Amino acid sequence: MSGFTKVIILGAGAIGSYYGYMLSRKMDVLLIGRQRHIDAIKSRGLELTGAIDGVFDLDVSTEIRGNLGDSLIILTTKAYDIEKTINKIRGVLRSNTTILVLQNGLGNEDLVQALVGPEVDVIRGLVSTGVEFLSPGRIEVKLVRDTVLPKTAKSEKIERLFTSCGLQVRLSERMDTEIWRKLTMNCVINPLSALFCMPSTEIAVDGLREVRKSIVDECIRVAEREGVNLDGDLEGEISRAAASYSNLSSMCQDIMKGRKTEIDFLNGKISELGRRHKVPTPVNDVFILLIQFMRARYIAM
Repeated sequence: MSGFTKVIILGAGAIGSYYGYMLSRKMDVLLIGRQRHIDAIKSRGLELTGAIDGVFDLDVSTEIRGNLGDSLIILTTKAYDIEKTINKIRGVLRSNTTILVLQNGLGNEDLVQALVGPEVDVIRGLVSTGVEFLSPGRIEVKLVRDTVLPKTAKSEKIERLFTSCGLQVRLSERMDTEIWRKLTMNCVINPLSALFCMPSTEIAVDGLREVRKSIVDECIRVAEREGVNLDGDLEGEISRAAASYSNLSSMCQDIMKGRKTEIDFLNGKISELGRRHKVPTPVNDVFILLIQFMRARYIAM
């Protein structure tokens, strides 16, 4: 047994819907998402294609119902929606509720913990699975990879649950380093994919190597001032990872739909910490401006 009575996915877009389906194999799962996506799943089921193929019935809603109790809440909203989302559920949280934060960005779990208080367990996880939102009710699973969780006693219940449902889990004793490596990867892949409107595979080309390296070098210098050592060939690691993903980045998809992006929580965080530590971050600074311009351009079209 996992020890949880229910799993609630807060922010059931592409990645949230994937986790919702996987966990519904063994658990009572509720997906909370946008109205159009929820309506489509209600009427036709959740259609998954790619690495997983089929149409599946799931319990869905646009709001949480009832007392949460000993539930696992998986937060998969955009990082900029943390405060709004948590404020909606604070009244029904209990001391035995656990929140797993599966988002891009740095320090997300600290913000969630500050909002819910010390009595609620908040755990940070990292996702590498590539999933693309095709249309309301339709998700393509491009590439299945592991979920990284901190190697702590609090994570054991989640690890047992995920493993029993067929999700790959890797426990890490260096979660701060894992988060920074993922942040750096996102600082490279997301804006480049968005600016050139191309899948991640094309970001790995030799012609963009110096651009990738410039972003990575700035991230490494800022991370060092934060007490995190990003050792190894990180640019090469990111290039190999990008070459294995055929999907458009989430930032590219957001811009094409005229939605707000997470640039402030990715390259913007590097820029912010760079200013704090007096570490120049000119390449990341330029990418922030370019993404802001691109979004404004798509909105105006």
